[in-house]
Amino acid sequence: MANFVLQFPNTLRSFAVSASSNSNGAPPGGSGSSSGGGGGPVILELPLDKIRRPLMRTRTNDQNKVLELMDSIKEIGLQVPIDVLEVDGVYYGFSGCHRYEAHQRLGLPTIRCKIRRGTKETLRHHLR
Repeated sequence: MANFVLQFPNTLRSFAVSASSNSNGAPPGGSGSSSGGGGGPVILELPLDKIRRPLMRTRTNDQNKVLELMDSIKEIGLQVPIDVLEVDGVYYGFSGCHRYEAHQRLGLPTIRCKIRRGTKETLRHHLR
């Protein structure tokens, strides 16, 4: 399986993304399903400003860890993508807080994300 990275310009206002994790070009998971079909999550580079961080106000990051990640990202790049939940075309990030902040502080416009599809019910579960 080939890995790829999509890069978007800083001035991007709206965008559409599609990717396939199989060789025949069919969308992951078959007919829009988030389970079955073996499609699994897709790894894409998304603009930071397109990822909603609903828990950002309730959490405090360890600033030493952020600084260490900034050094690492400058030297070797991001090694582990953040997890993002896509619900109805909107991207929500609930993990990877230190990596996300490191990208922000470095002024990087995008971040590599492991995207999985969810429903509004999945989103409500994450917000509890």
